Amino acid sequence: MVSYSLASISNAPIPPKSIPWNPFLSGSSSSGSQIPLHPRRCLDLKNGRKDGVGWRSIGCAVLSPVEKKDIGIVKEKSVSVVLLAGGNGKRMGASIPKQYLPLLGQPIALYSFYTFSEIPEVKEIVVVCKPSYRDVFEDSSVRRRVDLKFALPGKERQDSVYSGLQEIDGRSELVCVHDSARPLVSVADIKKVLKDGWLNGAAVLGVPVKATIKEVNDRYYVVKTLDRKALWEMQTPQVIKPDVLKRGFELVNKEGLEVTDDVSIVEHLKHPVYITEGSYTNIKVTTPDDLLVAERILNMKAGVLA
Repeated sequence: MVSYSLASISNAPIPPKSIPWNPFLSGSSSSGSQIPLHPRRCLDLKNGRKDGVGWRSIGCAVLSPVEKKDIGIVKEKSVSVVLLAGGNGKRMGASIPKQYLPLLGQPIALYSFYTFSEIPEVKEIVVVCKPSYRDVFEDSSVRRRVDLKFALPGKERQDSVYSGLQEIDGRSELVCVHDSARPLVSVADIKKVLKDGWLNGAAVLGVPVKATIKEVNDRYYVVKTLDRKALWEMQTPQVIKPDVLKRGFELVNKEGLEVTDDVSIVEHLKHPVYITEGSYTNIKVTTPDDLLVAERILNMKAGVLA
């Protein structure tokens, strides 16, 4: 059995001694019990004392054959990230592009840049940005664990993705496209969508739509109410195998098609795209209100870890 701390499960650096004792979770047995905290595995909590200090350890229960097969499915240093940071962000109404506005003292774009830099599966990050903003990434304090490259942005999103695609390592097995205006994407969600992208050829983070969505005509009258159960809001990262994405671009460029996200390029090939359920906190900072929400989420996380 492989042991993990609670911090490793929640992606939060919480020392084990700070985990509160909860007799309801652990059950009456002093040796711990199997607790279904995740639909795909159980966690075994064990209690003990060392030098007069109570401690708790959490271990993975025995994995099924399918789960064992999934482990390590995406190789280390096999993923190229295309980080889109070239937009103008007109809806923010700021003097600089939104992705470079400070979020709790740090440019928005650096949050996801740092997150991807810490993921073992990532080999390189290709930042698509204007030359005048390259120093934001080159001068960052992150310990460089990945290769850093740059590409010029295009007129539309698909042009920027295509530009970044030209710079990736030819040996990469996955391309992971992410909007730098989504600073709160988690490591756990990234790893999930990487695995699903590898298994299916294309995958995208998304969340079920909460609101009621209605289709309207050009006169603003309701045509029909859409079935919410079948509607998902798309996020990034969007993960695609390089050969699939390249074939998609060949078709899109040949037929002069316009797409609003990366997996739409693949959809034109009639290639299946898998939806990986993400998190509602993975918001895109587009307006001043979004910036306030992002600050609140970060402050709440900081409060939990304090």
